[in-house]
Amino acid sequence: MKHYGRDLCVVLALVTVGLIAMTASRVEAALVVSGFGSDNVLCYSEITGAFERVCASGIPGPSGVAFGADGNLYVAGTNSESVLRYNDTTGTFIDSFVSGPPLGFPLSLAFGPDGNLYVGNLNPSPVNDVLRFNGTTGAFIDTFVPPGSGGLSVPSGFAFGPDGNFYVSDVGNNRVLRYNGTTGAFLNTFVPSGSGGLFDPSGLAFGPDGNLYVSEAMGTDVLRYNGTTGAFIGAFASGSGLSGPFGLTFGPDGNLYVVSSFTNSVLRYNGVTGAFIDAFVPSGSGGLFDPLFLAFSSRVPVSEPPTFVQMGIALLSAGAGRRWTRSAGLRDTSA
Repeated sequence: MKHYGRDLCVVLALVTVGLIAMTASRVEAALVVSGFGSDNVLCYSEITGAFERVCASGIPGPSGVAFGADGNLYVAGTNSESVLRYNDTTGTFIDSFVSGPPLGFPLSLAFGPDGNLYVGNLNPSPVNDVLRFNGTTGAFIDTFVPPGSGGLSVPSGFAFGPDGNFYVSDVGNNRVLRYNGTTGAFLNTFVPSGSGGLFDPSGLAFGPDGNLYVSEAMGTDVLRYNGTTGAFIGAFASGSGLSGPFGLTFGPDGNLYVVSSFTNSVLRYNGVTGAFIDAFVPSGSGGLFDPLFLAFSSRVPVSEPPTFVQMGIALLSAGAGRRWTRSAGLRDTSA
């Protein structure tokens, strides 16, 4: 019995160290950006925006980027009629996940709630459809949104909404269309042509507030629409060098990240107010050229030193162990 006091203190100390390790580590979500004009995808720090490495290279016209359930990076190779898969950690090419007909000119891509891969297909003209592929094997499932469904002309970006439905930016008609998120059946024109001055809609993203954010590929604004009715709310982000906004997404910090394709940069705006924060990825950083889409990946563990609060918990736990041994009538051998 004489060693119980010491053993208990050791156990409590080990538990405390484990708790500190868990609370002192987080996951850094690297930002990836496709460089259509440089045939590669680049990785940047989620914290600072500093260039880290080339995530994938030798891609004929990379555009849409997404991360699969396997944690790997998927890239739409617009000039190779394929969706390519790369190891997210090493950047090593794995395989052509989807290749050849019916895929023609893949532009945007995303994994849906069902785990399958959705690809916006622009060519051969006049296809303009959205194809669905098995998210594990890459096998073709169906043409989720048939050519011209709802008058669709040139699907650029798309997103699944809070209501579970599928939203597509129709560049050819300057509007946003809504489809059934399960069957792909056309529902309605969610954002009418030119609403709020919408011109050349490209990227789509639903924000934390449930509203829809749309970038204008040939403009200088990100517009906001009511996520339930599609009514125009106002210009959310603009200026500060934003030119040719294409892909956009809300980051882990809740802010809005927008590809400024004409200035070869990624700009960051306050996710609540739309106020400009900074050029998160400065112009040409890492050789970024003609960027189109972006995505965050949660794959890199980052260790941080314990805080004073965490160290205090450790000391209190050790002290509590010593007091517990005394109150239990065991001899405290830790002193």
